[in-house]
Amino acid sequence: MSHLTPTLTHLSTLSPPSNSRTWQTAPHPSQPIVATACSDRSVRVYSLTSFTLLHAITGGHKRSVRSCSWKPHTQGQSVLATGSFDSSAGIWRKEDGDHLAQEVREVGDEEDEDQEEYQFSCILDGHESEIKSLTWSPSGQYLATCSRDKSVWIWEELEDDNFETVAVLQEHDGDVKCVAWHPEEDLLVSTSYDDTVRFYREDQDDWVQVAMVEGHGMTIWWAEFEGSGAAKFDFRRQREGLQDEQLQHVKALEQSGPRLATCADDCTVRVWRRKPREGAQPQNSGMPSIIRSAAIDEDWYQEAVLPKAHDRAIYSVSWSRTTGLLVSAGSDGKIVVYKEQWRRQDSNGTSNGSAMEGVEGAGGAVAEAKETPPTEWVVVAEIFSAHDVFEINHVTWAKRADKGKRWDNEEIIVSTGDEGEVRVWTLDEAILKG
Repeated sequence: MSHLTPTLTHLSTLSPPSNSRTWQTAPHPSQPIVATACSDRSVRVYSLTSFTLLHAITGGHKRSVRSCSWKPHTQGQSVLATGSFDSSAGIWRKEDGDHLAQEVREVGDEEDEDQEEYQFSCILDGHESEIKSLTWSPSGQYLATCSRDKSVWIWEELEDDNFETVAVLQEHDGDVKCVAWHPEEDLLVSTSYDDTVRFYREDQDDWVQVAMVEGHGMTIWWAEFEGSGAAKFDFRRQREGLQDEQLQHVKALEQSGPRLATCADDCTVRVWRRKPREGAQPQNSGMPSIIRSAAIDEDWYQEAVLPKAHDRAIYSVSWSRTTGLLVSAGSDGKIVVYKEQWRRQDSNGTSNGSAMEGVEGAGGAVAEAKETPPTEWVVVAEIFSAHDVFEINHVTWAKRADKGKRWDNEEIIVSTGDEGEVRVWTLDEAILKG
């Protein structure tokens, strides 16, 4: 692996960089911009067309901003949530102006971007210690936050700036590092210093834990779900010529729904999958709620351990919504890209390890052993010292929007470093389209 040809190319560094540590960068759901959470109590909004700073959002927090998340499906405005070490979450709003004018504007022309500034809209208080992560649900109905106080909070926006606390979940025994939503359901996951991943959903107006998995055996820093409709663009897109076992695997994955990727202090990235319930009914099937309640627990199990490419803690993993590729980064300063493919017939299966090693189901019982899956993950790109000698705190995929874009829907990798820089990377076309 150390002799792998580097296939990550440095495209740009967002300018000017922060003078302090940067924690996370969140791409906007519909505009070519990103928001970066900074330890100087600010959020910096950069353009992905010119790679320059558009806004420095300040004044809302008293300590480092650790996390940020754009609200999806907003009309006429951009809404940004920020989570801080001051134990509060902030909501910021900016009027978007004429979208048609933005669409016809030449790529790289930013003259209209500064017409409106981000306004601090409201503050969400409740956590007793630092907020480590926050994220909006795919519908935009809920905002989840997690904290060093070992709790996960779910907030619902009833109307602009009127938020209600709908759940305070205290299942973890340690600092909660990350929260993430399922892309198709109101299913929330959290990861923690207590080495577990926990799953929650609503049951008769109460949010409850429906599953818990273990396997990393160390602090789990990040979790992210696979995108919706992944079968249309990943290894499953070509069905012709597949063997029966492979076709059955494709069908089983469709029944399971989007998978979950996690990364941890144990230097591994792992993929988890839901075991379909036999005879399961759709969530909104009209069944009496008492029957749904009896069957709300879910079984998630470890499907794969990706090839070990890091030698220190992995802080972030991101799942591409257009290619199915995974990217990871962390304490060793490396960025690694992985691809899932059909397992070669002569493979001995060692790259994935034991699919069910150390996994507990929802009820805490150790899950049964599972045969080696018919797919394998391989490293297709890596780069050392991506931020020189500094750690990488976060990595994510984003749509490319600069003048050098090679095709529609081309993706870039955005890495956020401990030195205050946000760097943008491109991949070889053969990998992105392979």
